[in-house]
Amino acid sequence: MAKHRSLRVKALIIDLDGTIVDIAEPCIEAAREASYVLRLRNIEPRIGLEIAKKLQSNLPLEEVFPKFGIDEESGKEFLQAFLNAWYSIAPRKTTSLPMVRTTLQKLSEDFQMALVTRRNMPKKLIIQELERLRLDGYFSLILTSQDVEEPKPSPQAFAKAAEQLGVPICDCAVIGDAIMDIQAGKSAGARTIAVLTGLFTHEEMEQEKPDFIIKDISVLKDFLRTG
Repeated sequence: MAKHRSLRVKALIIDLDGTIVDIAEPCIEAAREASYVLRLRNIEPRIGLEIAKKLQSNLPLEEVFPKFGIDEESGKEFLQAFLNAWYSIAPRKTTSLPMVRTTLQKLSEDFQMALVTRRNMPKKLIIQELERLRLDGYFSLILTSQDVEEPKPSPQAFAKAAEQLGVPICDCAVIGDAIMDIQAGKSAGARTIAVLTGLFTHEEMEQEKPDFIIKDISVLKDFLRTG
C-alpha cells in the first residue's frame, strides 16, 4: 500500500451501487423476474450483470441480447422489464459491502461527504435504503438522477454536489466502481478513485486512468489526507 502518496481533498463524492452496496444479486433477481414477466424460458440470469455493466459503461446493449438468445425486439422489452424489476428489488434487497459502515463513520470525521447515484428514483427511497442498511447519517447531501438535468456520465451531478457542499470540485474526490464514475469525475475536475467491488476489472478501470484503484472502500482512508 503506497503510504507515501495520497490525495489532499476536503470532500468525498461517493457512488452507491457497487461502491457501498452490492448489486449483483438484485441484478440477477431482476433478470429472473424479467424472464418470468415476458415468459422467456432458459434465459441465464447472469444477463442481468451484463446489462448492468453496459449501462454503467454508457455503452449500447445490442450485442448483449443475442448472446442469450433474445432477438432485438424482445431485447427492448426485456430491458424495460429488467429495469422495472431492478428498481423495485434494489431498494429492498441490496446488501452493504464489507466494512462499509465502519469506513463511512471514520471518513465522516475528516471529510464532508455526498452520495451521488445514477438511479432514477426519488431521494427518499435512497434514504430509506440507507436506513435499512444502517448507512444513514454519514452523508450531508444525496443526489439522484432526478436532481439533475443530465445524469452520469455527465459531470453535472458531481459539479452540483461540490457546489452544494461549498467545496471547489478540484478539492473533491469522486469514488466509484464504474467506468462512468471515473469519466464523469475527471470531466468535472475532481480527483478520482476507482474501487473494484463492482462489475469492472482492474484492467478495465486502469484504462480510465483514475488517481488510484483500490480493492474496496475499506482502504480508502489510507489514500486520503485532509486538505
